[in-house]
Amino acid sequence: MSEVPDHRLYVDGRWEESTGDAWIDVVNPATEEVLGRVPDGTREDVARAVRAARRAFDEGAWPSMPVRERAAIMVRMAEIMERRAAELVDLNIAEAGSVRMLAETLQVGVPIQHFRDMAERIMPAFAWERPMPPTVVPGLGIGQGVLRREPFGVAALIPAYNFPLFLSVMKLAPALAAGCTTVLKPAPAAALEVVLLGEIAEEAGLPAGVLNIVTGGIDAGRELTTNPMVDLVSFTGSDSVGRQVYAQAAGGIKKVVLELGGKSASIVCEDADLDKVLGEMLAGITVNTGQGCSLFTRTLVHRSRCDELVAKAVAALEFVSVGDPADPATAMGPLISRAQRDKVEKLVRTGEEEGARIAFGGRRPAHLDRGYFFEPTLFTGVDNAMTIARTEFFGPVGSVIAFDDDDEAVRLANDNPYGLAGSVWAADPVRAYGIATRVRAGLVSVNGGGGGVTPHVAFGGYKQSGLGREWGEHGLDEFLQTKSIAWSVGSA
Repeated sequence: MSEVPDHRLYVDGRWEESTGDAWIDVVNPATEEVLGRVPDGTREDVARAVRAARRAFDEGAWPSMPVRERAAIMVRMAEIMERRAAELVDLNIAEAGSVRMLAETLQVGVPIQHFRDMAERIMPAFAWERPMPPTVVPGLGIGQGVLRREPFGVAALIPAYNFPLFLSVMKLAPALAAGCTTVLKPAPAAALEVVLLGEIAEEAGLPAGVLNIVTGGIDAGRELTTNPMVDLVSFTGSDSVGRQVYAQAAGGIKKVVLELGGKSASIVCEDADLDKVLGEMLAGITVNTGQGCSLFTRTLVHRSRCDELVAKAVAALEFVSVGDPADPATAMGPLISRAQRDKVEKLVRTGEEEGARIAFGGRRPAHLDRGYFFEPTLFTGVDNAMTIARTEFFGPVGSVIAFDDDDEAVRLANDNPYGLAGSVWAADPVRAYGIATRVRAGLVSVNGGGGGVTPHVAFGGYKQSGLGREWGEHGLDEFLQTKSIAWSVGSA
């Protein structure tokens, strides 16, 4: 076996060694081979990166740089990403296990589009300064002023492993556009494509200290969320880790943006077109091997159409090819790790023990003896109170739950700790829209309506799905402070 490459930390515009001697193996989840190694960054490594970001914010030009100049550097970064897109795609397939079509689109193509859109359209058009109208204050005279939007400060960016570049860019683009300086800590399991952002920033001429990249595990993350020089923490991951991040940041009264888990429900009314529903239902199970927080993993179906939809889904799942994600013919790749597959297997067994029935799948593919693969799996006979209906699998497993009327469908959809996404299918779009307004989730589609990944969607959840919003104007707003500057133009 050839020697695997070692990567370094990107701090203050330089590639540097860690102060520790531990390494993290980045493993190909399809072959279980080591692709490369990244430093298991120490708390001192993180502190050094935070100091660089703090210095770049307090003393550097980036926060006060004219918007058009910041935008020009970001456009250059987008152009370099586009030039290196094939390399990013190959890395994503290798380290995240994405099939090629997903890697080329949602994993790499879409985030580059978002990054460019932030620099070219959203950032220049944003209302950075807004006048307050003159107002007569009885007894004091006339006052007026402006509302300014100013960068929040040093931002800690912590993405998850399932969409490593996508999630990193959705944090980095608005942070840079706002004028913040950043420390980015990628997920250890999928760090290689994120580390490339350091090379891209360097080539584009991003000033030193504006982007720092430190790889590492729990200790590095804790230093990042508790360091007093950090002003804002943006985290994507599980709700359990999100609670820890929230608690750690609370000591410094830091602003926290959390994009956490989901158990999103798709409501299928009795008059819905099941052939159209089927595509969304299968995607909820198979896209990124079910490792997506907003995927529709609960399908709520009117009881009169339940058996029909299940039959269609089972027939379609027979044709889902599971295997090497680098093969263009593969429809579904592996889970990210052995530990994640173990978790999925345990939850599947729990579902059976609680009385749900496996209509398809439920085990490791017999034809694959290496890699962290699991069959696409569909449960029927699911009660909304079961563990499998309330717990996020983060794996290729879906559940079908029957309902009798619209009120029950909405109640079932909302009876869950999460509230990230939702979907409604009905022949009458007015009825579907009315149901959508009652679903307590941050992003709800009607009859498969597109736009779910456009740069202008406000992405984020209700309840335990998180705090704040990402993407587009809404994501930019999270990285900005509002300052009022007032003055008198007359006295009484």
